[in-house]
Amino acid sequence: MTSAERSEPALDAAERPMLEGWLDYHRETLAMKCAGLTDAQLREASVPPSALTLLGLVQHLAEVERFWFREILAGEELPDLYSTEEDPDGDFKVTESTTWAGTESVWRAEIAAARKSAAAYDLDDFSQGVGSAGKPFSLRWIYTHLIEEYARHNGHADLVRERVDGATGD
Repeated sequence: MTSAERSEPALDAAERPMLEGWLDYHRETLAMKCAGLTDAQLREASVPPSALTLLGLVQHLAEVERFWFREILAGEELPDLYSTEEDPDGDFKVTESTTWAGTESVWRAEIAAARKSAAAYDLDDFSQGVGSAGKPFSLRWIYTHLIEEYARHNGHADLVRERVDGATGD
């Protein structure tokens, strides 16, 4: 695995830079898990019986970024990137035509849009959109949830990557 630019937030960082720093750390951890592999390897479901792939994880997290920062926080009405009503787990599914270049481009664009949306809010501000319980979320909650989401899926990525080519590490 090649390493990406990734560093932990400063031990004495204020709350917002700490939350943003840990989210960026986990974003770059996912990029590291995908680095150096071919498109075929990134599409490989290597932990049977699971169909989970590294590209599927990146697609899913692009969808998650879009949903939480743009749809919930900023209240934008946007279509899903990969999922449909008929296939709510479509964000995890890849085809032979799914590539790293295309998938990474969409994911990085959603990260940039997420940063732009979040910049307009303070940590205690509530979202324009609401969740399934009909209640808004604070930006602090959204940051914490995204850190949890990435951390969980980076654990999946660890296992998938190790089975694809034997690479291990943070």
